[in-house]
Amino acid sequence: MKTIFILFALLLTPLTLLHAATPNIVIFYLDDMGWAQPGAYGGKLAPTPNMDAIAANGVRCTNGYSSGCICSPGRVGLMTGRYQARTGHDANPNRPGTELVLTETTMAQHLKAAGYATGIVGKWHLGDTRPEFMPQARGFDFAMGSVGNLGEGKGPTFYRGNKLVPELAGAPVTSPVYAREACGFIESNKTKPFFLYLSFNAVHSPIVASSAWLEKFKHLDKRQQAYAALIGEADEAIGTVMTKLRELEMEENTLIFCLSDNGSASPIAEQMGLRGRKWFVWEGGIRVTWMAQWKGHIPAGRVVKDPVIQLDVLPTALAAAGAEPPQVELDGINLLPLLEGKTDKLAPRELYFRFGVQHAVRQGDWKLVKATKDMEPMLVNLADDPGEKKDLSEKQPAKKSELEALWQKWNSTMKPPRWEDNRWNGDEARKAKKKLKKK
Repeated sequence: MKTIFILFALLLTPLTLLHAATPNIVIFYLDDMGWAQPGAYGGKLAPTPNMDAIAANGVRCTNGYSSGCICSPGRVGLMTGRYQARTGHDANPNRPGTELVLTETTMAQHLKAAGYATGIVGKWHLGDTRPEFMPQARGFDFAMGSVGNLGEGKGPTFYRGNKLVPELAGAPVTSPVYAREACGFIESNKTKPFFLYLSFNAVHSPIVASSAWLEKFKHLDKRQQAYAALIGEADEAIGTVMTKLRELEMEENTLIFCLSDNGSASPIAEQMGLRGRKWFVWEGGIRVTWMAQWKGHIPAGRVVKDPVIQLDVLPTALAAAGAEPPQVELDGINLLPLLEGKTDKLAPRELYFRFGVQHAVRQGDWKLVKATKDMEPMLVNLADDPGEKKDLSEKQPAKKSELEALWQKWNSTMKPPRWEDNRWNGDEARKAKKKLKKK
């Protein structure tokens, strides 16, 4: 009997080691959260102990970016590892023909092919007009959440599986609901590697929270109270999921990312002097909270100043998973050597941003930015001027010309915007829209 048990253990060991060597991957994706909102970045309005713990146990990137300054374009970049401009996805989906195109491969599809169980809990915002655009058709085994922003658009707000549903118990307060659903997904897939994409509605409007969380901030005025409670409840949801990982002894074998999809829309948000906000390619619209944890791989308390972008999450996750390199060209890079401290600097590269008529290029500390339709592109040095106040175009004409040429070259390889959101692209665009309505 003892011999049989030993033989069984020997047969089981390779499978156990294989799973142990294949990390789970979790992405906490906050909506519209200012880059400095977590305490780890200096935020003071609401304690964020669970987000701060990810930074303390891993790496905090001080120059982390989203490729989009609004919700859906940034999510295209995260899910595909490719600039959303490759498919002209410059604005939020608002009608048939504005979904994430079916020729793009999502992170869930890549990881599913590598043997992962895949789950999305929360906001999708990449198209819901037909079943083929819904999460389960894009690689997610488990799927539930909101199709887009709460309270916007017509028709059902939520989905479960491949079906649209009109209501979700507990909504519009969704963070605790999503935490429970995420823990259920983890529990159901604890014997295999899994990918969990927990995509919060918080801290996007509506600014709502549970009564218990509102009570915690009753000393603040009503606007601050609601916003702080919304942040705190989202952070608590992250803590709930992290507790589940620890209970199942999975934390050490899980690569965790915590990011925001773009800068904040709220004037209450803590941006630490960055110019602009959501809807603009100023730093306040594109620089985001960007943290990662993988115990035993990423040194605790590491701070990275090199610019990184959410396009890098997919290739980094695939590298950690030991997956085959994708056949499609990715715009992000594998950050594991940087995150793990095997290198302190990335190879030089440019980061590009486009939102309709707006665009920006970052190269090292230099940034060329055009944030409205009629604005002359402005050259800034972010090391000296993180608030983007000083135009160095006249002092550095060669650098400005270089970045303008890089932008033109890059943009020529992208597709033009398939549709635009003219509300945020300059006074002239708004005037033209009004004239068309009068005719």
